[in-house]
Amino acid sequence: MRTTTPNSPHIRGRWRQLGSAAAATAALLVAGFGTAAHASAADATATATHKVSTKAIAVQVAKAHVQYEKAGCGATPKKGFAACDALRVTGGTTAFMEKQAALKGIAPKTVKPNAASDSPTGYGPSDIQSAYGLTSAASSNGSGETVAIVDAYDDPNAEADLATYRSYYGLSDCTTDNGCFTKVSQTGSTTSLPSADSGWAGEESLDLDMVSATCPNCNILLVEAKSASDANLGTAVNEAVKLGAKFVSNSYGGSESSSDTTYDTSYYKHAGVAITASAGDEGYGAEYPAASRYVTAVGGTALKTSSNSRGWTESVWKTSSTEGTGSGCSAYDAKPTWQTDASCSKRMIADVSAVADPATGVSVYDSYGSDGTGWNTYGGTSASSPLIASVYALAGTPGSSDYPAEYPYAAAGTSALNDVTSGNNGTCSTSYYCTAKSGYDGPTGWGTPEGLDAFTG
Repeated sequence: MRTTTPNSPHIRGRWRQLGSAAAATAALLVAGFGTAAHASAADATATATHKVSTKAIAVQVAKAHVQYEKAGCGATPKKGFAACDALRVTGGTTAFMEKQAALKGIAPKTVKPNAASDSPTGYGPSDIQSAYGLTSAASSNGSGETVAIVDAYDDPNAEADLATYRSYYGLSDCTTDNGCFTKVSQTGSTTSLPSADSGWAGEESLDLDMVSATCPNCNILLVEAKSASDANLGTAVNEAVKLGAKFVSNSYGGSESSSDTTYDTSYYKHAGVAITASAGDEGYGAEYPAASRYVTAVGGTALKTSSNSRGWTESVWKTSSTEGTGSGCSAYDAKPTWQTDASCSKRMIADVSAVADPATGVSVYDSYGSDGTGWNTYGGTSASSPLIASVYALAGTPGSSDYPAEYPYAAAGTSALNDVTSGNNGTCSTSYYCTAKSGYDGPTGWGTPEGLDAFTG
């Protein structure tokens, strides 16, 4: 039970693909979008004089279409190393931009490749909280909980960029000085940090911003491994747990190997700790550590506004046959006792899911290196993993003997999860491995959060 309270990166695939929050107005806030603190008189006037139905907004949002590239930490890794699962939008029009344009009755702007933006072009905290039924919990829960982010290499601007993101959205300060933010190496040192890396810095900004968006009251621990090797990343996970984090997000992965079962017990087996891992960004196929039976494997969706009662709709994220959320039956890892799908005798990926499509991507602020162009929109299952880790944190500290990957299975088929029933991430011999359906499926697991009930014991 739980009580409340460098450059050897990793992934497979192509660099360029086709695949939201900005300053909003007081009128948008009434409609459930944006942040009143950033309203402008011009935006308020435009919105007030242009009436638009939710159905019309949804139609416009469906036009979202972007170009993106793998973050610099996402190149195919050598054996024994991992890559990040982050994708950075370089051009086109995101779902968030389409929504804002529809509300104002104007033509949508476009993202300019490799150019700094003076305001966000992706979904922000109010969007994420609204989509997943977290608005009330995000306001009142999370104090005293620590979400750990594990990545490789150092982001020298991590704290400053986090401050910019949180200030823009009106979130409370999260700094070293007030004890909310801590950055350490895999050995726990706050001074002897790894070498800096621009690609991983973008990943780290994405992760930190997703924790802030989902659980604004949570403390954040950033643990930086000295390289992207499986062993160093695993050591960083152990350090995060040693330092007291009960929620650990891992936005990286790589090919499975026969060593995975050893890594399981050495690095990812931590009772009483909710550990999440990205399912991957290359479409159908399993990767590790998402395949570990001790983690919550997190798939990815396309998240769009809708005229339905929820106000949002989701489908499996797939851009092409090689770009989309990962899923599949592990070749090596044993099936956990709580997983009961019929055709996979070993560990099945994924368990749950959240937004990952770059076209419906999230807002991130990153200022370090070649990827650090200011406000960016990111996608990939690197967005969904820290989001789900933060949902666990909102739900409260896990029971000391629990493996929280089991929690969503107890809520399977209930209103605590949004069942994703459309889309696929490729072709496979067993349909549910790669195709969404009612109930459990590989690409989205049991679905996406609708509040906290599926993430508590």
